[in-house]
Amino acid sequence: MKHHHRIAISLAALAGGTVVAASAQAQAFYLQEQAARGAGRAFSGEAADTGAASLWWNPAAIAGMDKAEATVSASAILPKGDVVDTGTVIGRPGGTFAPVGGSSRSRNPINNGVLPSGAVAIPLGDRLAVGLAVTSPYSFTTDYDADSWARYSADRTYLRTFDIQPSAAVAVTDWLRVGGAVNVEHVEASLGNALPNLSAALPDGNQTLKGDGWDVGWTAGFQMHNDWATVGVSYKSAIKHTLKGDLTVSGLLGPLAGQNRKLSGVEASFYTPAQIMIGGRFRATDKLTLNAQTIRYTWEKFDAIRLGAPINAALPENYRSIWSYAAGLDYAVSPRVTVRAGAQRTLTPTRDGERDARVPDSNRWNYAVGGSFDVTPNFSLDAAANYVDFEETTIDRRTAAYAGSKVETPILVNGRLENARAIVLSLGGRFRF
Repeated sequence: MKHHHRIAISLAALAGGTVVAASAQAQAFYLQEQAARGAGRAFSGEAADTGAASLWWNPAAIAGMDKAEATVSASAILPKGDVVDTGTVIGRPGGTFAPVGGSSRSRNPINNGVLPSGAVAIPLGDRLAVGLAVTSPYSFTTDYDADSWARYSADRTYLRTFDIQPSAAVAVTDWLRVGGAVNVEHVEASLGNALPNLSAALPDGNQTLKGDGWDVGWTAGFQMHNDWATVGVSYKSAIKHTLKGDLTVSGLLGPLAGQNRKLSGVEASFYTPAQIMIGGRFRATDKLTLNAQTIRYTWEKFDAIRLGAPINAALPENYRSIWSYAAGLDYAVSPRVTVRAGAQRTLTPTRDGERDARVPDSNRWNYAVGGSFDVTPNFSLDAAANYVDFEETTIDRRTAAYAGSKVETPILVNGRLENARAIVLSLGGRFRF
């Protein structure tokens, strides 16, 4: 019984690596496409801009509004790339290391998707305003073929977060706005990967972890402004997510057949990072506004995925904190038309030697163009196109199935991310009433 229990623990620990992992367009598994207006300048001035479209980045953005405002956006995220085997081997008990087998090139494992977002803000007098933003900051679906060389690290992964952010802000003086918000997040996840049987002649087994949960964080910020410049600073807290659900193991044969089971009430917890944002908007001329923004992401909070009772195990992740840097411009072509452009540099929080196929992430550049058209005095259309260029990098995290047991099966991963890029098309509308 102790032997069987130890195998179950190692199975669950391997499954834990699937909780929140995949490549996104900001970095790791974070999605920044929360407003079409900001996408047009590569998210270079959102902490310092005003109105409901900037509420996700800084709740102070709605202070001092003279009209109510609502915004809605949708971004089509179209990633491409290859996750390629360059020599991964598996060491089954009683044998020597051998190639892992299967298809050596997984094309476009990150699914296309559409990311919606929206916000509304209502003034309560000359200085006070309240607002609500609804976003999905950590969401993705990945799908590797059943015969992919990466199948023991990743098969199908589904993650959705829904962030509900009620906010309040006040114009304290003519030059200072402050705001605060609560972030209520719901997480749903369904995650799976293959398990090796003890003989290469046998088909693989499978494991799937499903769960969901509600968690809470907060955001606070301020903006200082005069006739030609606005500087915004905001802090979005880290959030500890706790998912409860089921772990199902199936398809194991021979001596491992006793490990086929369904465990209910499995608990998995992890942190998403805090964000420290500093942004500025500077009016160079009557028509030209220059934007700059930097964000610190505390990804070191994502140090491990912890599985509670009845598993009681942890899987190290060892992410590093990183920065993103962006610069852009807004140019008023006419009283009704504004064009935008920008560029953003973001580093990956994943580390060499610890990067797996479920997070084939790398450093990247994001290039953006966009614009707004005032259809009426109270309705504007925003549109943007982004091209994200990912650097090639290694997929090199070594792992083991049934770790710590007599049938421990090490998998020495050796792969690469190649030809990776993404196109993001955003469209939104802003309503004033």
